[in-house]
Amino acid sequence: MPKLRTVVVLAGAALLARRALRRRVQDSPLWPLPALDPPVSGRPRSRALRLLLASHETVAEGVVRLRLEGRELPRWEPGAHLDLVLPSGLVRQYSLCGDPEDTSSYTVATRLVPDGRGGSREVHEQLAEGMELEVRGPRNRFPLVEAPSYVFVAGGIGITPVLPMLRALPENAEWRLLYGGRSRAAMPFLEEVEKLAGDRLTVVAEDEEGRPDLDALFTDVTEGAAVYCCGPEGLLAAVEERLPAGATLHLERFAPRTSTDGNTAFELELRRSGRTVTVPADSTVLAAVREELPDTAYSCEQGFCGTCQQRVLEGEVEHRDELLTDTERADSMLICVSRARGERLVLDM
Repeated sequence: MPKLRTVVVLAGAALLARRALRRRVQDSPLWPLPALDPPVSGRPRSRALRLLLASHETVAEGVVRLRLEGRELPRWEPGAHLDLVLPSGLVRQYSLCGDPEDTSSYTVATRLVPDGRGGSREVHEQLAEGMELEVRGPRNRFPLVEAPSYVFVAGGIGITPVLPMLRALPENAEWRLLYGGRSRAAMPFLEEVEKLAGDRLTVVAEDEEGRPDLDALFTDVTEGAAVYCCGPEGLLAAVEERLPAGATLHLERFAPRTSTDGNTAFELELRRSGRTVTVPADSTVLAAVREELPDTAYSCEQGFCGTCQQRVLEGEVEHRDELLTDTERADSMLICVSRARGERLVLDM
């Protein structure tokens, strides 16, 4: 009996040891080396929702408004945007321009960009009422802050994040708005904006030979004023140049800065795969990585969606995205737009 008991005990111990070893190997196939942290690339930054496209209507020349319906949708605040996953798989970001209190639908609008990368054309020409679409978000990198006064500058479709801000301002708030576009017919929500703003609004339409007078707009701006601007890069640069002393600037870009001026080539080590590549001055980290790892996840290629986020192990990053928080930038980057500040970067890939 003692021998039998010993055999049973040893067999049980061996079984437990095999199970523990199996779990260890599953956690780290390279055991006894330590398990690697899971990569961050390709993970949705927020829960995906499937919503019904209830309305697809033209609201200005070249601009359509989408109303996406669901139930008990996450709340949002002025300045927030959605990631819209198109049937083709493209992901595009659109500012919410409806009512933040409405938890049954989201409203966005987009302008057709004929020579763009295909996302706006798909929205305009291939989406139809009754379709089910995936969205992620909302997220807000352009929040409305408390301030003694406000100056808003919107260019074309850049009115979409500004419109909910105007609705949310207290009745006694001090504010003014400059709204510009190619023509009045191409400026979405112009009628509503005119009703909301009254004499606080300046409309500049290029077909009426109008030009934005930013110097006049910024006359007598009070200390601590919040200046909000959304529009094309030229407009944003002009606002930055003329920002009055004592005012705070809040910008939302249609796309990240794409200038390659000052870019230099650098060495990129992909630590997990044991490969080292060179990122040319006129190319991106994403392009260099996909030469070696073609299955690397990416989507917007503009630093907005977060699909290509990667963990940085060594090196200093020049962040050019419009998404990551300061905490996230401490140890990760979006490889579609950001680069190395120095001569070398090491990624956990």
